[in-house]
Amino acid sequence: MYKFLIRPLLFLLDPEKVHHLSFTLIKLASQIGFAAVFRSLYHLKDKRLERELFGIKFQNPVGLAAGFDKDARLYNELSNFGFGFIEIGTVTPKPQTGNPKKRLFRLKADQAIINRMGFNNLGVFEAVENLKKKHNVIIGGNIGKNKITPNHLATKDYLICLEALFDYVDYFVVNVSSPNTPGLRELQDKEPLTALLKDLKRENTKKAEKMSVREKPILLKIAPDLTNDQLLDIIEIVAETRIAGIIATNTTIARENLKSDNVLAQEKGGLSGKPLANRSTEVIRFLSEKSNKAFPIIGVGGIHSAEDALEKLEAGADLIQLWTGFVYEGPVLVKKINKAILNQS
Repeated sequence: MYKFLIRPLLFLLDPEKVHHLSFTLIKLASQIGFAAVFRSLYHLKDKRLERELFGIKFQNPVGLAAGFDKDARLYNELSNFGFGFIEIGTVTPKPQTGNPKKRLFRLKADQAIINRMGFNNLGVFEAVENLKKKHNVIIGGNIGKNKITPNHLATKDYLICLEALFDYVDYFVVNVSSPNTPGLRELQDKEPLTALLKDLKRENTKKAEKMSVREKPILLKIAPDLTNDQLLDIIEIVAETRIAGIIATNTTIARENLKSDNVLAQEKGGLSGKPLANRSTEVIRFLSEKSNKAFPIIGVGGIHSAEDALEKLEAGADLIQLWTGFVYEGPVLVKKINKAILNQS
């Protein structure tokens, strides 16, 4: 029903307006009793789907990637669509409006999206207030720096977010790979990235010891545009800093073999969706093989079918995440993927 009735109507409207409209409709539907309907339609509960990684038990391996519920406003309602975990953010210490509109573009011929949102969010402390609601889904906190913060002071921004979210999320994701904050990807270079992760790991340990609780896993989200040498550096950095794992990958700045109109295809920003599928899988496979599966990998990028998801898992991903595929295929995709995983077990 979504692909043939709801999506065509939504795709008539501006994509950013549709995003806000969808939030309103999902929340309203849940409030008037449809939460149980969504759960019955899309949830698939089976012990064989459970995964335990970095000390966390996931009910199933299919998550919602960061960028959809930036301010942690809808995680309970979104969990009714069958997700095993929800990643909120990217959040920054201070609220910021992001880049000027228009900044979100559908490439329907490519089943893709270009965004240059620029970490628009209401700030980490607003997210904390929203996360105080009771919930039964694993929550990841994706953290970044404010646009006005220079790179040499970026660590402070990430530490503020870690400190604020520590009590309210199950794991952290360090986002240094978005192409939409000027200079941010420079933090992926080996020296500054190692220093950043060591500082975050140190603060994480101190916080856990002070509260007599377990450390929160810290993962790093990387760009698909890294070279093999840079990916080898990432493997070394994970070993040196002892973070919990990698999310591969963020959006790409590449624009190869697109079918959409060239003017649209050349819009600035990060490209997500089907055109990213092969490259994100290549990155997952490279990291998995070259590290001898030394750390968990969450695979994301171009998952629009159960077959796409299985390909990521076979390449070495332990969990997967959806974003653009969720927009194009609807919530039934989550159940299709989980069914396919069960059929293989």
